Amino acid sequence: MGNRLTAITTRTGDAGTTGLGNDQRVSKSSTRIHAMGDVDELNSHIGLLLCETLPDDVRTLLVQIQHQLFNLGGELSIPGYELLKPEAVLQLDEALAHYNASLPRLQEFILPAGTRAAAQAHVCRTVARRAERVVVGLGAEEPLNDAPRQYLNRLSDLMFVLARVLNRMDGGDDVYWQSERLARSRAADN
Repeated sequence: MGNRLTAITTRTGDAGTTGLGNDQRVSKSSTRIHAMGDVDELNSHIGLLLCETLPDDVRTLLVQIQHQLFNLGGELSIPGYELLKPEAVLQLDEALAHYNASLPRLQEFILPAGTRAAAQAHVCRTVARRAERVVVGLGAEEPLNDAPRQYLNRLSDLMFVLARVLNRMDGGDDVYWQSERLARSRAADN
């Protein structure tokens, strides 16, 4: 895949364009570049989550995800190229089933809060959703493989589940949303 960078400052983007992996120049405001940027941001947020104290299995999973996100970004950088394999989506499905099995069923909405690690997992979830929306938009503009869209969809779900797992790591719980109706209902019960 493409040449490795030997110089970081090339000045070739000063006019508002950037090069793709196939040497095509595109506007830095193109949907493809937005998608690549959102995937890169997501990978960076997962890197920040990895700075937290995490169970070894979660840490290993997140590092694997970072590598797959790099593959996804590489695929986005070369139109028509496949780098992210459907097996990567299946690995997320397996992780979702594994981690979700240990969680109680949700009865209420939860807030993106709790421990710092859980809150960062929620940030990853929201950035994954944004990246997914942009990838869907890119797919509406030009042909795109299914795996990038599917991977981001599953990853967002997985980050939600992992946030719940991380909130329980030291005996904690989800932080539940308290709607006015729900608060009135609970007050009436007491």
